[in-house]
Amino acid sequence: MNFDDMLKKKKKEDLDNPEEMPATEGNEVVTEDETPEQLLKQEVALANDKYLRLYAEFDNFRRRTIKERSELLQTAGMDVIVSMLPVLDDFDRALRHMDNAADVNAVKEGVVLIQSKLKNILGQKGLKEMQAIGTAFDPELHEAITNIPAPTDEQKGKVIDEVEKGYYLNDKVARHAKVVVGN
Repeated sequence: MNFDDMLKKKKKEDLDNPEEMPATEGNEVVTEDETPEQLLKQEVALANDKYLRLYAEFDNFRRRTIKERSELLQTAGMDVIVSMLPVLDDFDRALRHMDNAADVNAVKEGVVLIQSKLKNILGQKGLKEMQAIGTAFDPELHEAITNIPAPTDEQKGKVIDEVEKGYYLNDKVARHAKVVVGN
């Protein structure tokens, strides 16, 4: 039974039994010949009214928090996306100029500048590269792609090569590094 059904039932009971209306602040119903049974009915009606109001208040709170949470999830990444739009614009300009470019080094420098701009923006948002090569293999940070014989004894159990970089986002692992481990 939802709140609306409970409220309709309560109103119907109040209309059917007007003498059993609960006493409320400001307009108390007092009769001289009230029996203990009538007093108990009034208390029960008052308790039911309080319960229905509390239930309605909680239901409104629950709906409001669900709505706020869904709005937050929809706009959570907006800040990062808006900050990356200039990088997207740079890529568009670079693609337009690549068709007419005769100097490969100039195109390469442009792409390197765009990459550094992207890394800088993501770094401002809390993204850091994980340093994996030469460190001991840690399954909490690394994902082993393969094992190869270690060139030296001191490289056994350590990361020899990195296939895909790992990243931290605000000191939490955002992506595990895919690595080659020496055995």
